[in-house]
Amino acid sequence: MAGPADGVDPVIRLGAAPVLVATRERERDLRLDPVPVATAPEPSPRPGRQAVTGLAARLRAAPLTLVLLGLLWAVGAATSSLAHGPSRALLAQIGVGLPTLGEGRWWTPFTSLFWCSSAGSYVFTSLLLLLVGPAAESRLGRRRTLLVLVGGQVLGTLLGTGLVAFGSRAGEQWTAAVADQTAAGPVVGLFALAGMLGYRLSVLWRRRLHLLVVLVPLVMTLYVGHLQSVQRCAGALLGLGVGALLARGRWQLRPHRSSHTETRVLVALCLVAAALGPLVASLYDNAAGPFNTFSELYFSHRLTPDEVADFCGLSAHDCARAHAVQRIFDTPARLMAALFPALLLVLAEGLRRGLRLAWRITVATELLWIALLLWLFTETGTGAGDVVQYFVEALLLPLLTTGLLLATRQRFGLRLPGAVLGRLALVLGGAALAAATAYVGFGRLAAGQFDPGAGVRGLVAGLPAQFLPPAYNDLLPDYPIAVGPLARLLETYCGLVFWAVALTALLVAFRRPVVHAAAEDAARARALLTAHGGGTLSFITTWDGNHYWFDEEGRAAVAYRVLSTVALTTGDPFGEPEARRRAVAGFARYCDTRGWTPCFYSVTPETRAAAGQLGWRSLQVAEDTVVALPELAFTGRKWQDIRTALNKAGKQGITAEWWAYQDAPLALRDQIRSISEEWVSEKGLPEMGFTLGGLEELDDPAVRLLIAVDGERTVHGLTSWMPVYEDGVPVGWTLDFMRRRSDGFRGVTEFLIASAALGFKDEGARFLSLSGAPLARSGQDAPPTGLQRTLDWMGRVLEPVYGFRSLLAFKAKFQPEYRPMYMAYPDPAALPSITRAIGKAYLPHLTAAQGVRLMRRLSS
Repeated sequence: MAGPADGVDPVIRLGAAPVLVATRERERDLRLDPVPVATAPEPSPRPGRQAVTGLAARLRAAPLTLVLLGLLWAVGAATSSLAHGPSRALLAQIGVGLPTLGEGRWWTPFTSLFWCSSAGSYVFTSLLLLLVGPAAESRLGRRRTLLVLVGGQVLGTLLGTGLVAFGSRAGEQWTAAVADQTAAGPVVGLFALAGMLGYRLSVLWRRRLHLLVVLVPLVMTLYVGHLQSVQRCAGALLGLGVGALLARGRWQLRPHRSSHTETRVLVALCLVAAALGPLVASLYDNAAGPFNTFSELYFSHRLTPDEVADFCGLSAHDCARAHAVQRIFDTPARLMAALFPALLLVLAEGLRRGLRLAWRITVATELLWIALLLWLFTETGTGAGDVVQYFVEALLLPLLTTGLLLATRQRFGLRLPGAVLGRLALVLGGAALAAATAYVGFGRLAAGQFDPGAGVRGLVAGLPAQFLPPAYNDLLPDYPIAVGPLARLLETYCGLVFWAVALTALLVAFRRPVVHAAAEDAARARALLTAHGGGTLSFITTWDGNHYWFDEEGRAAVAYRVLSTVALTTGDPFGEPEARRRAVAGFARYCDTRGWTPCFYSVTPETRAAAGQLGWRSLQVAEDTVVALPELAFTGRKWQDIRTALNKAGKQGITAEWWAYQDAPLALRDQIRSISEEWVSEKGLPEMGFTLGGLEELDDPAVRLLIAVDGERTVHGLTSWMPVYEDGVPVGWTLDFMRRRSDGFRGVTEFLIASAALGFKDEGARFLSLSGAPLARSGQDAPPTGLQRTLDWMGRVLEPVYGFRSLLAFKAKFQPEYRPMYMAYPDPAALPSITRAIGKAYLPHLTAAQGVRLMRRLSS
């Protein structure tokens, strides 16, 4: 082994014995100013400017899209069609429909490309064109893009119009109601283009895009029911069908089985479509879709004056009830009109998580809806000619939804813990009891404010009306009508407060991670780590807050924590080397069955490569700095700063002492806590966690603490070192906790790291890791992606607060080997939730005041 550095004679002893450093080297002051790091990344623009630049680059590469967009707006402006669409006379010449085709205007399927029906339609069409056009030009080519767009528009409008004509002649009332409509707009061709484009995307994005391509026009067709909606649906189906034929013959399209997570996402999207359909239809005055017949039972509408007059013609009590329903829409209780869509959206989140409770509630809701429609059919005695329109069509949606849920029931097997279910039942039951008691109790005290006067029995009979949307009032038996101020207050808020509490409680329960941790897992994981080792950060897996996944043979493990629906790992898998590589796929399957998004964070290139074999994406998030110890010698000009720190410490009587934190004297521990608190208070921000340890992580027998003290036993600084195991023994050490006294010896950090390096070298350790600096890189192996540039920008913005880049530059003084650390993730669409999870992991206790202070520092 190499001897001590030239001119330096360190003596390092364990326990309270001092480290005396003497030298004849020239002394100079050592500053902690940042040192330039090799091949530093070029500054990148802010995300806002970067997004604009990226969009401009995409549009420059898509001239066909720009031409079509400009032509659409230019034609609309030239014909004064931008505000309200083409005039009736112009629409009769350029729009496509049964009237125009019947009069021999064969060109209308083509000319309908260049106009939209309203200002909102122009905006929607432009956004859709900007979204689909550049991607299609890049993946399909300009010629094929234009061919699919025009062909899809022509064939889609003809097919959709033909379907309406066929339904009208067959006596279907919905299609007969829209048979005289004429439509214009290029969205038909754009949906066909999107359907074709999906076959050129990855399996994950293909499935999602195709679902949206089907769902959006289908929902518009079933609920709005206009001719244009039918044409868009036909265009989408044409694009999907032709694309499938071409993919099978040329692009080797193969069916892929959906994962548990993806199946849940797709089922949840279908439920979202069922929830939003009535809301979308409510924006149209003349919506006539087949599913819109009983849409007011999904989304209640204000009664029209004619409907109020009809009720008033029946009796004075019916008139009072009608006016009471009208009054609801002038109070906060109007939110009850959207109760069922809100419930379905909350249940969709539970389905996305794969929860059995959400599945059961959804199935029960759909079955209740089916029972209600059947009851209405038997009560109204509708004629046979109206059965199809009023009931068969309306029953189709809940029947299809129920069938989908039953077919995928095995994907929804996750159960909430008993404690969570107990709290949820307590909250829901307590809220229902409180709301009912308030309505009956206070209503009895104000009995004279109801018409007729309210007794207990009448108030109990009126409870269903308080908990159901306004549209259900005319289906309920008689109940007292509120006429006084207190009675109206109860009518407004009892049901509304209950449902606000109930939906919030359900959403919180659904989004809470379902993690079952066994007490012995931590000990089992530590034993596996000690026996076989892992990466330089693997000891972090022993910290509190982690849960553990073990492979079937127990030879490898992954430490992770679940934040919302993201399973964020703490470094690489650890255990036997061969089992580590397989652990990536195994942990991904484990997360898939639980509805989590896995994310391997701060991992080595080996784990990144294993994730890449699964089709995952990755980007660099930090950089490890490793110092080889066997040949370490602080000789030469490049080590001048380190030698100066060692010499200066010796002249000032600063010594280095090794301690285990729990064995250190109370006076030393108090000073360590004081230094840490001083550092935190200066920043005004909480200490970061996750991969950055704090005082709690020092209290581990395997962690070694090196402190710098003077002759008066004053602690000037400290560092902690975590072991890196191999075959049961430490072969390296990783720097974790690092603090220095603000008025202490300036070169204390360099002194401590150099002293630790020499001590570990004498013990036979192979390397010393100075750990990674988040959001900091020394160089770039490849041109950075847009997301990588965003992370680089975040690193620069956070620099004045946490100094990650200065920290990386400081570590350059020790001439380390730079090793990139990556984040690997399966789905780019999950990046927002992954980003939130990482932020919550690093700053789990960030208060509102600290958040404001952080934003002020960043903005300044």
